[in-house]
Amino acid sequence: MKIKFLLGLFLLMSLLFSAQNNDQHAISKSFSSFLNQLKNRDIDKAVDNIYPKFFTVLPKDQMKMILNMTYNNPIMKVEIINYKVSQIGNIELVKGEYFSVVDYSTRIRCNAEGMQDEMRNSIKNMLIQKYGKGSVVYYPKEMAYYINAKTKACAISKDRKNWKYILVEKEMKQQLNKVLPKKILDKI
Repeated sequence: MKIKFLLGLFLLMSLLFSAQNNDQHAISKSFSSFLNQLKNRDIDKAVDNIYPKFFTVLPKDQMKMILNMTYNNPIMKVEIINYKVSQIGNIELVKGEYFSVVDYSTRIRCNAEGMQDEMRNSIKNMLIQKYGKGSVVYYPKEMAYYINAKTKACAISKDRKNWKYILVEKEMKQQLNKVLPKKILDKI
């Protein structure tokens, strides 16, 4: 009798663990697709993969404008060279929605060609303030900054199949209070 109970418990734990891994794999695949959309400058598709409640704090057209200014700016070309999803957090159900925190890193190139020295220094200071001194390197021959950024995102779904995302920026913590549950914000 004990053996059957332990075997049943083991099977149940295995199924739960397997389901969690499948969900995490689905999030990783979907999030990579989202980052590829940003990398390829497909702004409309990327915006379609942003969590809809986020647009209550930042309107959708304003978000499109910000992303276009970031990735399609002729003055300072920003390019995602590569990215890596490093960890998908446990999935938690909060008020009918599933949440998971995604840790990822990106290598970004910011072209500073054609800028005055004063502007280049301002950009460098801004990037260092945002990403940290050890994460920003300027290559004068290329006239470009390379950034190694470790960041977080939040994956959200109603059905554990279709995931939407919010890229978590330190500066946006106040706005995120209006969109994400406190239990999830505490993990970010």
